[in-house]
Amino acid sequence: MPLGTEKGQLLIISGPSGSGKGTVTKKLIPCDNYALSVSMTTRNPRPGEVHGVDYIFCTKEHFMEIRDNDGFLEHASFSGNYYGTPISYVEQKIDEGQTVVLEIEVVGALQVKDKYPDAILVFLMPPTFDDLRRRLIERGTECEDEIERRTRRAREEMVELKKYDYLVVNDDIEQAMEDIHMVVKAEKMKPHRSQCKIEAFYGDNKNEY
Repeated sequence: MPLGTEKGQLLIISGPSGSGKGTVTKKLIPCDNYALSVSMTTRNPRPGEVHGVDYIFCTKEHFMEIRDNDGFLEHASFSGNYYGTPISYVEQKIDEGQTVVLEIEVVGALQVKDKYPDAILVFLMPPTFDDLRRRLIERGTECEDEIERRTRRAREEMVELKKYDYLVVNDDIEQAMEDIHMVVKAEKMKPHRSQCKIEAFYGDNKNEY
């Protein structure tokens, strides 16, 4: 970590389908001092995807080697492919003083919290359940059965809400962004994240505390 640089933090954003977490994450990343956590996967790149930007693409053997050495914050398999969040990348960005943003579903978020207790968990949701269902319908990307499955899943995810650090209601995207910025700012003021400021206060007398 560069001299005089406070460590960054890991910000996890979760929420049911239709909560807008993908949109919020994409709008956060261009902001100063935010970095997107890039997942590692064994699947082949899709047209337009860039290695190291969209995903870190690797062989199954390499993925399993990292997994067996406990090198992932979380990992899962979907449709015969493996996905995981490399600890090394996250720690590198945190050491550089950046807020690493990880958009992930609830089960994975709680797995990360167990392994990295200092992670900040933000649960994003629409104002009402009816709003959630309306957003899913208006997307036009899922059939009625899939919408029903996602709304049932949303009810299950809401049960885990009490395990999160913050709740952000996404009624207006700009306000939701401002709320998340306030969360990050408040977290940076916690004493255990402010060692450089504490050392600056004591100066040459730091050995006395």
